[in-house]
Amino acid sequence: MSGPRTVVVVGAGLAGARAAEALRDGGFDGRITLIGAEPHRPYERPPLSKDYLQGRADRTSLDVRPAQWYLDNHVELQLDTLVTKIHRHAHELETAGGTRLPYDTLLLTTGARPRRLPVPGARLPGVQYLRTVDDSRQLRSALTPGSRVVIIGGGWIGLETAAAARAAGAEVTVLEHAARPLLSVLGPDLAGVFADLHTEHGVQLRCEVTVTAIRPAEGTPARAGGVVLADGTEIDADLVVVGIGVEPEVELARSCGLDVDDGILVDAHLVSSDRDILAAGDVADAFHPLLGRRIRVEHWANALHQPVVAARTILGEDAAYDRLPYFFTDQYDLGMEYTGWVDPEQDHDVVVRGDLARREFVAFWVRQGRLAAAMNVNVWDVTETLGGLIREGSPVDPAALADPAVPLDQVVRGRSASRSPGVTA
Repeated sequence: MSGPRTVVVVGAGLAGARAAEALRDGGFDGRITLIGAEPHRPYERPPLSKDYLQGRADRTSLDVRPAQWYLDNHVELQLDTLVTKIHRHAHELETAGGTRLPYDTLLLTTGARPRRLPVPGARLPGVQYLRTVDDSRQLRSALTPGSRVVIIGGGWIGLETAAAARAAGAEVTVLEHAARPLLSVLGPDLAGVFADLHTEHGVQLRCEVTVTAIRPAEGTPARAGGVVLADGTEIDADLVVVGIGVEPEVELARSCGLDVDDGILVDAHLVSSDRDILAAGDVADAFHPLLGRRIRVEHWANALHQPVVAARTILGEDAAYDRLPYFFTDQYDLGMEYTGWVDPEQDHDVVVRGDLARREFVAFWVRQGRLAAAMNVNVWDVTETLGGLIREGSPVDPAALADPAVPLDQVVRGRSASRSPGVTA
């Protein structure tokens, strides 16, 4: 077949593995090299803060593909290998060991890394982040009955870790800079659902606080023993978990002159400012045809599906990535799915159908009369319908959205409200 004969993928996570798989499924018979900085084969990250962290999933269940798959499909794995330079004009990569590898097409799936806490004591042992399988395994062993766990950051990772810590019998305090966890993402009413959930399960929430230092443990000064707040309050801790977001791994791209902003800038085909270099997954700041703007999505579904489009582009197809963002969370007895995208800086209305107090509802984000995003909490089998409404872009009736008696496929203004087979929620 015509086209590139050597494809190198830098970043051996889910996105990198999916790209290799899609290339082979698409008929690519050239050389594929998959390079990862970690010593592990590509694995799934969502269980790291969910089932794996709670001991409900074993290590092998995380693997995207077993070892034999890479052998059978002639995908060369170079693990525990750091790529330090891209020589664009020579079409070569350089590793930390000085080895140079040629490529015809390069795909960057370098992902993201946790933001570090910029306070004194943040590097003490006992301060932990959660991004890798090694992080999760270490954290799981530290979550013991009666241990005092302080979590800095009330985002999705922080709250999932809090749920896992409570399941292990730990005493948990969550520190959040905003008035409520998830406030900027969900707004005050819906953020309150998650705040109440954790409070009911024994988590101590301390909001509108600022961490100024990590205090060494008494008698063991080489280990973290507490968190100091701006008002002088000290909170004792056996373990401090930091979950204050991630930042894309763009240094490699920036150093070789690719266009970079909040991620590597790519078009809808996932091609960067260099036509022979593509990017996918957490690191890609991609133009989204449906939304009409660039977005960078840090969720599992993006790493699962976006590399398939990158592979099709490499194979010469006219492919564009226009899937709606999607993510999910599981905390205690609450399961949630979120579909769509809302710019938090733009005005929008939130409509709820169902029961917030019982935590069984669907929330709709409506902008300029059209559905932009939806979140279903303990309500299932509606994601496809919700996604269809968002993609359709027709004006919706807020009263119909709020009424559980109205099937979801009848919430569009002007559409017949006669009872017909449809999804209700």
